[in-house]
Amino acid sequence: MRALVTRGTAMPLRGSFWTLVQAAALLTTIGGAQAFDESKYPNWKGQWVRMIVPGVRGQPSFDQTRGWGLENGAPLKDEFRKITQDSIDDQQRGGHGNNIDHVRCSAAGMPWMMIAFRPLEFVIKPNLTYILIADYDAFRRVYTDGREMPAGIEPSFGGYSIGRWLDEDGDGKYDVLEVETRNFKGPRVYDTSGMPLHPDNQSVFKERIFLDKNNPDILHDEITVVDNALTRPWTSTSATCTMPIRWRIGRNRCASRPTPRCSSEARTTSSAVTVT
Repeated sequence: MRALVTRGTAMPLRGSFWTLVQAAALLTTIGGAQAFDESKYPNWKGQWVRMIVPGVRGQPSFDQTRGWGLENGAPLKDEFRKITQDSIDDQQRGGHGNNIDHVRCSAAGMPWMMIAFRPLEFVIKPNLTYILIADYDAFRRVYTDGREMPAGIEPSFGGYSIGRWLDEDGDGKYDVLEVETRNFKGPRVYDTSGMPLHPDNQSVFKERIFLDKNNPDILHDEITVVDNALTRPWTSTSATCTMPIRWRIGRNRCASRPTPRCSSEARTTSSAVTVT
């Protein structure tokens, strides 16, 4: 408004104008509150940090219960198994292996962006859920307004995500967010090991995100990968722990990390992996 009117012409109308603005803002707030009943959605507030599983070797991996690289257990076709091994071998010699594009600041994309290499944060809106990534990928949108997967949109490293909320226990409150993600560009890898997805970028990711039934401070993301570099779909269930919002989101390493609110027992037992 300041760019459209001068200080002199605006002053005589200031009182009535701002009254109208405030009234419009109030009506918008009331309408939004009526449309979005927060009590029907799970409490995923806070930051979610990757759970550390004792004894697992290597850098943070897609399946956090197993070591990185081929130890992760991906049902890779021989060609892509060799790419992964060559990548690990190169890194052991001091190179970057098949992770070179990410080293050059390329976005991680799916599924790497969801392994909680840095804390994740969820912002739930009526028709859209944002996932703040806080790394090379700034955020992710999951549309929950009932739309179909669009055709002809520009591919991206993070893909296009459509989700739906489910009330699986019938208590009138949503407890699971199901998400399907397609429409990628590449190259993309699962994690720092350089384990690749197929260069045709026809990957499909199906997720189920939900709180642990025994510990609401643990959030699970069950991800099923359908990709032409695999011999069959691969399902991994990861887990993150909620933590107080004291760790500044950003690329720089913070001085201190608060302790996640989950027990050492939960760290070793709350994650599981299945291959289907």
